[in-house]
Amino acid sequence: MSDYRRLYIPGGTYFFTLVTYRRNPIFANGERVEQLRRSFREVKAKRPFDLLAAVVLPDHLHCLWRLPESDADFSTRWQMVKADFSRHIPTKIRKGGAKTVWQPRFYEHCIRDENDFHKHLDYIHYNPVKHGLVSTPGEWPHSSFARFAALGWYASDWGDVAPPDVEDIEHE
Repeated sequence: MSDYRRLYIPGGTYFFTLVTYRRNPIFANGERVEQLRRSFREVKAKRPFDLLAAVVLPDHLHCLWRLPESDADFSTRWQMVKADFSRHIPTKIRKGGAKTVWQPRFYEHCIRDENDFHKHLDYIHYNPVKHGLVSTPGEWPHSSFARFAALGWYASDWGDVAPPDVEDIEHE
């Protein structure tokens, strides 16, 4: 068993990666992406957090969250999101009763400063290009890129070449 310890900081901002069970492309279907959005809304109503940015690819997702000032419990929120989503889609059941939707764990990184935030924001938005799904981030429909472009954070054609600040990040 791993001795990995998560860093829980009340009010913290975190980057997350979640992967589907055996990299099954369950999000290739736009209806499944919409169900994931509903699951996020359901959990946020019960356990608030700010979903700052996200990208959903066929077999994984990345996002940035900011937790409330007095709360550091992102693990329960992810458990709730994964459970709510899993209840709404048909899938096989493994031994022990677990559905075959998600890999059991997730990756998290506590954002340290503004530079770290921007680096991970770029990583999120460039990810569909990195995986060869589109030529530019603006072409990918399941991403917060369009919102950030509308706010002036990115040019609409940003990401046609790999941004240098994401080359050393590997969160797949």
